[in-house]
Amino acid sequence: MSKFEVTPTAISDVKVIKPRAFEDPRGYFMETYTRSELVPLGVDQVFVQDNQSLSRDIGTLRGLHYQLPPFAQDKLVRCIRGRIWDVAVDIRRSSPTFRQWVGVELSADNRLQLLVPVGFAHAFLTLEPDTEVVYKVSAGYSAAHDAGIRWDDPDIDIDWPLPSSQPVLSAKDGVLPALSDAIVFD
Repeated sequence: MSKFEVTPTAISDVKVIKPRAFEDPRGYFMETYTRSELVPLGVDQVFVQDNQSLSRDIGTLRGLHYQLPPFAQDKLVRCIRGRIWDVAVDIRRSSPTFRQWVGVELSADNRLQLLVPVGFAHAFLTLEPDTEVVYKVSAGYSAAHDAGIRWDDPDIDIDWPLPSSQPVLSAKDGVLPALSDAIVFD
């Protein structure tokens, strides 16, 4: 029996990964990434860095972020405290799903992970206070290759479950360009 269940989303390149938890009266143990188990299930990315964020307020939105080649990143995202609405947007101009997005609720309770491959912009919105997110990336950070798209771009029209009309944004995220003005993947 596999330690992971991998399910494609409406955009098949984006996958939900559910690790198998081994529970007993003390709690549980689970492997969150085991390359040898995931490759046969179609997850063959190699990750080189782990990142972690804490968002104090409900309605904090981080994204839509991505990096351009040669530092483009696959991401494996999970929420270890609280809950998030995690979103991947296809920004590959030649893709039949260009501009389409998928969203998945990730939480400490459901233990789901979202695989966001190269060619997708990524963002998440916190649904609880003091939410922590951990994600693996397949390339290190490069400021020269850092890019993003506005969270509220009408050409993408993401259905954000916002607790108010405006999310909590960083200064950087508040001035990201629209998809039509962004450098994206061919």
